[in-house]
Amino acid sequence: MAATETEKSITLTSALPPPHFVLVPLIGQGHTIPMVDLACLLVERGAIVSLVTTPVNAARLQGVADKARRAKLPLEIVELPFPPADDGLPPGSANVDNFLRLFLALYKLAGPLEAYVRALPRRPSCIISDSCNPWTAGVATSVGVPRLFFHVASCFYSLCKLKVATHGLLHDGNHDAHVVPGMPVRVEVTKNTWSSSYTTPEWEAFVEDAREGMRTADGAVLNTFLDLEEQFVACYQAALGKPVWALGPFFLNNRDEEAVAARGDKDKPSAVGQDAVTAWLDTMGQSAVTYVSFGSLVRMLPKQLYEVGHGLEDSGKPFLWVVKESETASPEAREWLQALEARTAGKGRVVRGWVSQLAILSHRAIGGFVTHCGWNSLLESVAHGVPVVTWPHFGDQFLNEQLVVEVLGVGVPVRGPAVTVAPVLRGHIARAVSELMGGGTVAQERRRKCKEYGERAHGAIAKGGSTHQNLTQLLQSFMPSGSTEQ
Repeated sequence: MAATETEKSITLTSALPPPHFVLVPLIGQGHTIPMVDLACLLVERGAIVSLVTTPVNAARLQGVADKARRAKLPLEIVELPFPPADDGLPPGSANVDNFLRLFLALYKLAGPLEAYVRALPRRPSCIISDSCNPWTAGVATSVGVPRLFFHVASCFYSLCKLKVATHGLLHDGNHDAHVVPGMPVRVEVTKNTWSSSYTTPEWEAFVEDAREGMRTADGAVLNTFLDLEEQFVACYQAALGKPVWALGPFFLNNRDEEAVAARGDKDKPSAVGQDAVTAWLDTMGQSAVTYVSFGSLVRMLPKQLYEVGHGLEDSGKPFLWVVKESETASPEAREWLQALEARTAGKGRVVRGWVSQLAILSHRAIGGFVTHCGWNSLLESVAHGVPVVTWPHFGDQFLNEQLVVEVLGVGVPVRGPAVTVAPVLRGHIARAVSELMGGGTVAQERRRKCKEYGERAHGAIAKGGSTHQNLTQLLQSFMPSGSTEQ
């Protein structure tokens, strides 16, 4: 994790102290993990970072703090007081009520965060907060510190979301597709694929608060890179009227096994262990296996699990399927999965619990990924040159699907047209996996494009690459200009 002397010279050749960033992630694995990677990225280049969070989240990140301490890097995990009953999402939490409860509960952190910042011997250089933490705006203003917002989604989605709000789309009862104005490419959205259930007055009030938090920020940080989304980054920056720092893929700067493991939520690790999974993959052919995983929030009922399993079996392709412990709670589901493994022995593998997604995607045997289209998963897959079968469930996932299928050309939609929300059956899964993993000119071109994007991702973080240069500019922008004693 140690930075080179050349990189450190950006911040350490001056008599002034290095810039100090206070990072405020949204609790929840999909938001916290990229913020942890960003923290590591900043300290490796000579900055000081304080990542502030709740007690439960802080406990999960202890491995990150321990590794930074051993490497003598100035990364601190700061635990703010927070009611235990509000600290985290409950099981099966991918619904509007639970999201909103969490978002609103986090407003209680405003006072403790301000107290922490005011107690520091020097005022920090910048606060970087998740866009779903708009309460940080008041804190930053009160303590006189610049603030950037971090949007966990693709820039494609972020830009589209801004345009939809600006033009007042989807506020009527019309469920037809709407073309989004001002996008560099043609994009259609519908109420069904735009989180249409997020329409309660309480939710609308929070969305407006979040929008105001982004409007009043001093800039934005995105987990993407210019060779993937340059046209959307340029348009987003123009629409916001403030700097947009494309610093991704964050995780490519945090690649050793111990660091990767420390950033994950391993409350329920796989019973077979990562080594056993890797050993099984070692026996498989080059790019032969389809990896199947649906992120940290999606929970499938047994009926849907059966459709997934039958579809993978019917595709005839080798697969590695990660199933959550909560999805195998019933004896019937466990027995059915055991029978599936018996029928597909030597070709299929079902893993229950947590495994390292980065370790799997980087394995030579993985040739495709069936994903829920969360941006973290898509970016990790593309950066490893692995094309995808797309199965969005909620939120930004539908537009992320449009990006990878229609714009980048590295995905196969499980449902067909990207704007539909029809039920997914075993035939859809078998068809999509066969199409992704098969031969033919179209499949080969899809793999070629994805491999090229993966090479560009690594080039972006290398010295002289767009991400490396953007990070240099960010650090220089927040270098202390004089005494900041409080």
